[in-house]
Amino acid sequence: MVARRVTFAIPGDLETPTGGYGYARHVIACLRKREWHVDVIDLGNGFPHPDAGQRALARERLLSAPNDTPVVVDGLAFGALPAEAREASSRHRLIALVHHPLALETGLPAAAAQAFRVSEMQALALTEHVIVTDHSTAATLTADYGVARARITVALPGAPRVASAQGSGTGTVCILAVGAVVPRKGYELLVAALAGLQDLAWQLTIAGDRTRSRASAAAIDALVDRAGLAQRISCTGAVSAARLDALYRGADLFAQPSWFEGYGMALADAIAYGLPVIATQTGAATKLVSAQAGLLVAPGDATALAAALRALISDPDLRARCRTAARIAAANLPSWDDTARAFEHVLTRVVA
Repeated sequence: MVARRVTFAIPGDLETPTGGYGYARHVIACLRKREWHVDVIDLGNGFPHPDAGQRALARERLLSAPNDTPVVVDGLAFGALPAEAREASSRHRLIALVHHPLALETGLPAAAAQAFRVSEMQALALTEHVIVTDHSTAATLTADYGVARARITVALPGAPRVASAQGSGTGTVCILAVGAVVPRKGYELLVAALAGLQDLAWQLTIAGDRTRSRASAAAIDALVDRAGLAQRISCTGAVSAARLDALYRGADLFAQPSWFEGYGMALADAIAYGLPVIATQTGAATKLVSAQAGLLVAPGDATALAAALRALISDPDLRARCRTAARIAAANLPSWDDTARAFEHVLTRVVA
């Protein structure tokens, strides 16, 4: 009988309230329900820019995993640890979990992006399999990182099964944006677009970790202050699951102005709550957001973003039509059990 044991190697605290960590938590919980023994090891902090001490700690902990068992290593760390991955591959069956390639993070200098690309290519070459969270990421790894498509499995994130959002119930349109405050999320564009719509009644809440890029958080704060929008824009930082649920339920509109996105778990969650959405034409958004459920704009197109915001803020009938379409689309979103089944298929093959 095949041993049903797997180790997840996570950079930092698994309880960190971000989409990537949430993905891992859901998968681990579902695998345990499916009678897999799941070990979790903390590779430490500092990724994807570990110093020598952090690398040494990650190496020690990675090698401490049970020998000859599958080890799923989160891509935030894995792509930065090619030498450590080479040593660990002699003891473990390595599986990389890639949400999006490190080199594609917005704002990286060209030299840093190229260094990440080379590092991640080297690490990925040492894996027995690669799991990605979207088809667009699979295509990128095949085209640009030399990973054979047969070695890649797409395990789409699950979406919550929730009741429709009730909205703010006021004449003010409550806009919600969810995700870590980093350059890739495009929050500066969102604030700039809303600064030109002060004739409309709206409030914006940005819910996401503000410690990942303190420069981005400071830039957004400064932009809000300059535009005189401190009473209309709230940046909450990371929030609990209960608080995030309340924010979704009280929202009237969801915005995701990212420069680049793989799957976009927050976007799928917004659709699950039946929210009208505005997103950029990146990653899975073109499949998740139908023409009826929201509006898509080109990444970085501030004019188009402002026009989409004006259309949905000012037209309650349009928002109502989008809500109906979003709820229909929500029925076709994968569950976390679907995600876990994709993992289980990979783990079973690797172990066997």
